[in-house]
Amino acid sequence: MKSIKPRRLLPLFVSLFLGGCVALPDGIEPVAGFDLQRYLGTWYEVARLDHSFERGLSRVTAEYSLREDGGVRVINRGFNVQSGDWKEAKGRAYPIAGPDVGRLKVSFFGPFYGGYNVIALDQETYRWAMVCGPNRSYLWILARQPELEEHILERLIDRAAELGFATGDLIRVRHE
Repeated sequence: MKSIKPRRLLPLFVSLFLGGCVALPDGIEPVAGFDLQRYLGTWYEVARLDHSFERGLSRVTAEYSLREDGGVRVINRGFNVQSGDWKEAKGRAYPIAGPDVGRLKVSFFGPFYGGYNVIALDQETYRWAMVCGPNRSYLWILARQPELEEHILERLIDRAAELGFATGDLIRVRHE
C-alpha cells in the first residue's frame, strides 16, 4: 500500500475544515424565497448567543451592501461600554446555495469563511431575521429597528428553542 505524504494531507484537512465552517447545523434549513437585494441595508442585533468577538458590545449593527464582484460587503459595529470605544469588523459574504436561498459564507479575515444561515425571515417586509452559524453555538436575532415587538421576539426565541439552540443564554442587545 502506498503511503500518503503529510504535505498531501494538508489540503484535504484544510478543505474539510473550511467546508465544515460553512455547514448548516443538523436539522436546520435556510429560508427559501430569499431576496438578497431586499436583505441589504442596516440590521440591528436584537439578541445573540455570546461569543468572544462580540463580548461586551452593545448597540451592535450589521450593514450589508453589494460588492463589485457580486458578493456582499459586511460591516459589523458595536460599542464597548467599558472602554468607551466602537469596535468594527469588515468582511465579505457570498451566496453558497443559490440566489434564492438564505445561505451565505462570510469572512472577516483571509480565506477563512463561516456559515451565515438565515433560518427565519419576515419575507413580506424583511423587518426581522434569525441567523445561525455552522453550529448551534451561533445565533442572532436581527431587526431593521433597534427594538423588535416582544411577541415577535418571543416567537423567534421559541422557534430557536425548538431547533435546539440554548435560548436561555441569549443576550438581549442594548441600543441606548
